[in-house]
Amino acid sequence: MNEDAQQSVSGRVKSIIFQSPTTFFKIIAVTITKTNIQWPDDEITVTGNFGDIKEDETYSFVGKVVNHPRYGLQFAADNYQIDKPTSKQGLVNYLASDRFPGIGTITAQKIVDALGVKAIDKILKDENVLKPLGLNAEKRATLVDNLQLNLGMEQVIIGLNDFGFSANMAAKIYQKYKTDALDVIEENPYQLIADIDGIGFKRADAIAAKLNIKPDAQIRLGGAVLAELQRLTDGEGDTYVMLPALVNAAVGILEGARNVEVDPNQVGKAILALTEKGELYADGQRIFPRRLYDAEGEIATRLATLQEPLADPPSDQAVAKLIKNVEKSAGIRYDDTQKAAIQSALQHEIFLLTGGPGTGKTTVVNGIVRAYAALNGLSLDLNDYKDEPFPLMLAAPTGRAAKRIMETTGLPASTIHRLLGLAVDAQEYEPKDLPDGLLVVDEMSMVDTYLFRTLLAALHPGIKIILVGDKDQLPSVGPGQVFADLLRSRTLPAMELKIIHRQDEESSIIPLAHAINAGKLPPDWRQSRKDRSFILCPPEQLARVVGQVVAKAATQFDQADVQVLAPMYRGPAGIDQLNPLIQDILNPRKTARTKEVEFGPVKYRIGDKVLQLVNNPDANVFNGELGVITGITAAKEAESKTDELTIDFDGNELQYQRSDWSKITLAYATSIHKAQGSEFPVVVLPLTLGARRMLRRNLLYTAVTRARDFLILMGDPRAFETAVEAVADNRQTALIERLTKVMPADQPDIFARPDAKQRAAAAPVDTAAVDSDNENKNVIDQTKEYRLTKANILAQTIDPRIGLNGLTPAKLLALQQAE
Repeated sequence: MNEDAQQSVSGRVKSIIFQSPTTFFKIIAVTITKTNIQWPDDEITVTGNFGDIKEDETYSFVGKVVNHPRYGLQFAADNYQIDKPTSKQGLVNYLASDRFPGIGTITAQKIVDALGVKAIDKILKDENVLKPLGLNAEKRATLVDNLQLNLGMEQVIIGLNDFGFSANMAAKIYQKYKTDALDVIEENPYQLIADIDGIGFKRADAIAAKLNIKPDAQIRLGGAVLAELQRLTDGEGDTYVMLPALVNAAVGILEGARNVEVDPNQVGKAILALTEKGELYADGQRIFPRRLYDAEGEIATRLATLQEPLADPPSDQAVAKLIKNVEKSAGIRYDDTQKAAIQSALQHEIFLLTGGPGTGKTTVVNGIVRAYAALNGLSLDLNDYKDEPFPLMLAAPTGRAAKRIMETTGLPASTIHRLLGLAVDAQEYEPKDLPDGLLVVDEMSMVDTYLFRTLLAALHPGIKIILVGDKDQLPSVGPGQVFADLLRSRTLPAMELKIIHRQDEESSIIPLAHAINAGKLPPDWRQSRKDRSFILCPPEQLARVVGQVVAKAATQFDQADVQVLAPMYRGPAGIDQLNPLIQDILNPRKTARTKEVEFGPVKYRIGDKVLQLVNNPDANVFNGELGVITGITAAKEAESKTDELTIDFDGNELQYQRSDWSKITLAYATSIHKAQGSEFPVVVLPLTLGARRMLRRNLLYTAVTRARDFLILMGDPRAFETAVEAVADNRQTALIERLTKVMPADQPDIFARPDAKQRAAAAPVDTAAVDSDNENKNVIDQTKEYRLTKANILAQTIDPRIGLNGLTPAKLLALQQAE
């Protein structure tokens, strides 16, 4: 046989040995009736992507013989076809079979007489060919539905196989389009980019080339524009892209995909056409995806409606009395700024609260919730609301952030997705309306444009909304910088907490975080403190040293309490390198009998720490949550006939079949973005200049503020200095403009350039100094600097001529001589 000839096998399916519950991958045993390969037996094992394949039916497969390392020789099918009846009588018998209830021999004969041996293809292409035959509507519907079920799916899978899609991708495409999949692809293969996660422009363009779509076709140019616009907004965080940048980006991928020159003017015409069709929105040189332009507009109009002034706001005296009562019952004393924040929150329908670590945001939230409950005669006990919704709603973007609120307030809290009853994608589902009462959303800097739009859609006038976050942390992973834009717009009442309320007199982590946020590393940042240290280490040794540090930390803390954070996945100290290294230190495979399963390059063992990567409200597990693998079940022992992992997410134990393993990853080391909203007793932070493009002040600030008790900085000190000096660019958004069009910008500017006193307040704090005049003895006043030290002089944090009021040594000498 010619080695280049296509190998094929035809035969009757004897049994289905294995079928994936979530994809079209199957392993089947076939009794051979015809083949062009040398095969010693009359039965062969065939693997591949198949639709609703039936036992005892005859199929033809094309592919090649492969030698599986575990199961031996098999036939890996690239594609297949159903051996449909080729004679009129065979077709009559097929249609009259029990596959098509209600279609007897007489009806089947009528169909074949009218439509011939190609009847099935004609019906699947256009069901209206049945109308002239006098069949009633019920019989026509039964026939069409069952043909689509038995053969429509098969045709789609065969077509998708022909395009080279994997089992997972074919399943995603079929789930989205059903039996229309091939029609959608043939009409516009670039639609896959927007609709199917994991398909980019190059893959879609390869399909387009196979369909003979020309390099300069407008549908191709438009596909590139939409792909790049999606990458630069959903991928990079902007809500619009400037026209020249979009044209250049589109031309780049168009020319790179097929190595042909593209006229930028033609790309401009494609943008205009997409705008006229409503898929884009153009505002001068700013080009928005339509859904993002609409989302920003909806946010502005909803907030304008929701922030209508209270008809009868509580008086200052009434609020002061409430605050005193809360102080007494909670055994706490608020400072003046905190009291002002609680007062503003109670007197407005919407209130924004921001502040850095240690400034008492949670303390203020507690005060707002308890004062609001007292003002409205509400109970804080969930048991008092048997058949009514709890009116004090606390939420956060991630499960871990929600858990933190619950632990610090003692009140029930949930993720925003769970609160709204949303499924995985907040863009595609309508939220449920929320009850009257108070809504507090924490970690607002993590909330993107889509989620905030969806949240506001579930609210109605009368709900009091408190949005809480740290304006200086990393913005959301998704598009927009909602919380920062709300504050910058000056359209809503807001307050920033600046006074640090010390939790530990010897803590140095919080002052370090504030110094970083002010753009300076303190002079002693590399010196060891009780709760932090710095380890100088070259890049090539960093991974090994991280492992040593983690191993030592694990002898004093639970493994779950030690978290490595890194800015990048690749590189010598990247997440991909660190995770297996730390796994082998903390959870090694001790013997050959230790259970272990592989998923691509990743190995999972019982006891491994894992991270959830997607929201799954039905299972009550969300993106960013950490879990522990508590069990591994082999395919031969599992009911699903596939390998399974049992993962415990803080008492919520879930089963993950192999097809779900792409939704998790090892979590001994995670990205700083994924750690946002979480807090860990011990944080290990390795940085090198290899991550230069990621090093920004807000990234370092966010990482440092994840550490609760101990912080270990490692690597190249220049990387930390680079991060502090590099201020992240603001994202390109239009939310501020949209807000100020519908609401007056008459609130104080929290982002205003600080005056001299405020700049002094931003300087590193001397934790040994306490303002004895402050009523609250647990407060550090950042506006005061108490000691003149050599280190502070060298770091230029204090002028050595302090107190001279502008006098130079020469002027001082002249004055002395004059006297």
